[in-house]
Amino acid sequence: MTRHGKVRGRVVPAPRDPGERRGARRVSVGRATALTAVLIGCGTALGFVRDLIMAHLFGASGDTDAFLIGWMIPETASPLLIEDAMALLMVPLVTRALRDRASARPLVRVVLPRLVVALALVAAALMLVAPHLVAVLAPGLAHPDDAVRCVRFAAVTIPMFGVAGFLSATLRAHGRFGPPAAIYLAYNVGIVATILILKDEHGVLSAALGVAVGSVLMVVVQVPAFVRCLGPAPAPTGPARGALRLTVFAALVPIVAYTVGRQAQVFVERFLGSDLAAGSISQLNYAQKVAQVPMILSLLVVTVTFPKLARVSADADLGAVRRRIEGDVLVVSAIVLAAVAFLVTFGDAVVAVLFEHGAFTADDTAATAQIMRVYALGLWGQSMVGVAARAFFAQHRPMWGPGGAVAAGLAVNVAGGVAFVGTYGAPALAAANAAGITVAALLMLAGVRRSVAPLGARVLLSGLARVGLATAAACGTGFAARELLAPHVSPLAALPLGGLAVAAVYVAVLVALVAPPTRWRGGGVRRELAAFAHLSDDGGTR
Repeated sequence: MTRHGKVRGRVVPAPRDPGERRGARRVSVGRATALTAVLIGCGTALGFVRDLIMAHLFGASGDTDAFLIGWMIPETASPLLIEDAMALLMVPLVTRALRDRASARPLVRVVLPRLVVALALVAAALMLVAPHLVAVLAPGLAHPDDAVRCVRFAAVTIPMFGVAGFLSATLRAHGRFGPPAAIYLAYNVGIVATILILKDEHGVLSAALGVAVGSVLMVVVQVPAFVRCLGPAPAPTGPARGALRLTVFAALVPIVAYTVGRQAQVFVERFLGSDLAAGSISQLNYAQKVAQVPMILSLLVVTVTFPKLARVSADADLGAVRRRIEGDVLVVSAIVLAAVAFLVTFGDAVVAVLFEHGAFTADDTAATAQIMRVYALGLWGQSMVGVAARAFFAQHRPMWGPGGAVAAGLAVNVAGGVAFVGTYGAPALAAANAAGITVAALLMLAGVRRSVAPLGARVLLSGLARVGLATAAACGTGFAARELLAPHVSPLAALPLGGLAVAAVYVAVLVALVAPPTRWRGGGVRRELAAFAHLSDDGGTR
């Protein structure tokens, strides 16, 4: 049933439920997205500073390859315990707890202590088996002993990320987005500070120790807000506690299957890349870091709207669920494909400005830029997987579709990588990644339409076609601008000029296609834009 009623022929909002009134606060999507974007943007910028320092001090070498084997642990734990699994599990659960009990404290008392104990045991086990893990993940690695040390330092992130992700999801479900958005800023502060303090004594191992320090700061930055947002409530006892544990477990298993399947692409790249020339894994890593920035920023929209989606899913408001998902698909696509046009055309300049300093050579720049362009072709798929996963896991029942979709995508990734890495090297791994994640995205969107909400095929295909045409026009402009600028200006000057040209053409074409002049009369523009994306504060989702 919907949450609206009629009064004398007009639709009025129904009264807010107790969980909304006393637990979660009403939040403007625009303001929350802006705050989240600023804080995550600062964290991302500091992450680039971290990567610049790493590239300047250590280059792309066997030492950095060893560090990146340890880095696989936070790379895997971050989506599992912060970005995907924990958020996909806890935001709907906390939302329903606020609706039913007006407090998330009983849920916290049941889940958080067990989470900490379980993840601490996992971290201890990883430290013990680190030599065997390195041998399996990167059998051709030049410096396996350093990789073992990095794995042991990085294992500390597992319990810390788990707690940080739990706090983030709980705060977002309460309508508090600032502290969760600040966690990567705190994380990178810890890494950068530790590298600068310990680099002379410990070399690249200082970065691995910094990862552990940064993960602790991710928890510290959220604790005050988390304590304030929990209202007093008695802990559930007896059957209620057991039922809650069963609910959490039933929801967790398919989410973990999905997240591990999606993250397994990194293991495939590191395994196959370990037999390539020294530094190849590092070049893949730098390329992926740059290429994924626009994808991460585009998903800020669904990070903010996910609690709303969970709320309307809990209320079984199918029309609101459909409108929310359609709006997210189109807006995220518009954001990420604009960035793809820029990265494809100005990839060399981006990598040169960011990394070509110190030990990072011009050859490293050329190789990394080539890989990054290929990675960029899969960014739409990466973003759509994130959008579709939130649509699936906002439901009140376990959903296995995402796990199956990413498994199919992973199979494509593995097949492409094995078939072509010997001939084409690291770019083949990037191409296999892009193909696999795009297959997974298409399967997941089809699954959302079939199992979650009857998405309008005409609305989505029309909107995506317009975005695709704008992207093609922007790419053409970017290539032309690059040819005009390259002989006359430095990469540092070419980036803002080329970026302005790409953005201007992209926006102009998209606006012209969404609301052509022939429809400017009678509110046509407003109707066209409303069909393109439903992103008002209510958006039909309350």
